[in-house]
Amino acid sequence: MNKEVFFNSVFIIICCIQVNYAQVKLPKNYTSEIDVVYTLVNNWEGKMDLYISPNAIKPTPILINIHGGGWNHGEKESQTGFGSFFKNGYAVANIEYRLVEKDPAPAAIEDVRCALIYLYKNAKKLNIDTHKIVLMGGSSGGHLALMAGFLGNNSIFDSNCKYNEPIKVAAIIDKYGVSDLEPLLKWKSAINWIGKEVGNDQFVKSVSPINYVTKNSPPVFIVHGNDDPIVPYSQSVELAKKLLSFGVKTKFITVPNGKHGKFSDEEKRKVNIQMWNFLDDLDLKKNNNYNE
Repeated sequence: MNKEVFFNSVFIIICCIQVNYAQVKLPKNYTSEIDVVYTLVNNWEGKMDLYISPNAIKPTPILINIHGGGWNHGEKESQTGFGSFFKNGYAVANIEYRLVEKDPAPAAIEDVRCALIYLYKNAKKLNIDTHKIVLMGGSSGGHLALMAGFLGNNSIFDSNCKYNEPIKVAAIIDKYGVSDLEPLLKWKSAINWIGKEVGNDQFVKSVSPINYVTKNSPPVFIVHGNDDPIVPYSQSVELAKKLLSFGVKTKFITVPNGKHGKFSDEEKRKVNIQMWNFLDDLDLKKNNNYNE
């Protein structure tokens, strides 16, 4: 067997392997709705998994979770660690979006905005509180969370999902996300995602969250390892600096010697405590309005 045939065979085998992810563990008072279609774009269905508490006494907060993967891979099924949010009475919308092989930028931003708008439109049916929407993502997912939240009522990327009511998320949890594409255009994933617009400075700025920061931006919790070999630590440093300069409530956690999301269990525990302290300060932690 020659090398070309061998490597082609290995590639086919790898592509055919189905990854079995852990199941999301739901509390007894929660129900799940899997693969809910939130948008349709040229025969592509954008889907989300919903974990909701329909019998809660009052509408619940909701976490919109966005997976990472350099805009070119990843799937919602890989995201299962929502236990602390369930304990604090949150519904969860775990979403997928168009990867670059389907459509380059700004498709992923458009999809996350559509997911957000879908939840606004269906809030009553889902028993969710649109004043308590939290966006969370890691890496490229962090970038998309920042974009969706910072855009607010700016409808520049909402052509697929029209909505005329106010949009204001309560908080963003940015885990080692991309805030500025311009310095990363030597990065293959960024180049591929920007696609034919590489070289168009105005377009690159338009898909960079840092350029949408204003005094009205939602509060942001940022965590980043200062030894991240993939998304430069400086991306979060500069974002935090700009947020603070506008007076936006911001908490920036540096994980010493932290790699790209690869933190020790102890560091993860510390980050989780500080995240919930941050949300508690925003009145986004559990209170007595929810059934056990």
